Amino acid sequence: MSRIIVLLLLLVSTNIVNAQQEEKEKSAIKNVIETFFDGLHKGDSTIMKKTLHKDIKIQTTFTNREGKKMLRTETRDRLLANVSKKKPTDKYFEKLLSYDIKIDGNLASVWTPYEFYLNDNFSHCGANSFQLYNNNGTWEIIYLVDMRRRGNCKALKDKK
Repeated sequence: MSRIIVLLLLLVSTNIVNAQQEEKEKSAIKNVIETFFDGLHKGDSTIMKKTLHKDIKIQTTFTNREGKKMLRTETRDRLLANVSKKKPTDKYFEKLLSYDIKIDGNLASVWTPYEFYLNDNFSHCGANSFQLYNNNGTWEIIYLVDMRRRGNCKALKDKK
């Protein structure tokens, strides 16, 4: 009987340690994304650059005014240059509505629905999909795609 109790205690403690490690990793991943947006909001490409892998792929999908579905690809350097050109009078705020973080080894996937405000005025909504890689202890964004829409944001809020 005592062997069973010891085995159960060992199993429970292993599960607790694994859950704590996963929460620690999720917190580190969330911190990377929050740092990325901190840089965006401030117009500070140096802050953003710290979160991006050197070979990141960046894409945006949207529906244009003619109803055609579009996909645009942007380079890391262009994204950083555009952010650094932000006018000091412009205020960017991307309000993340939730985080859905999945981790398997050194790969993480994060889904973040959002609302974007320019100078305190609603601009658009959508969702971001981040893929992150644990580069020997440092989580880095390796792929970022966002979907943008100007209307029907209520459906997005309902999915939270």
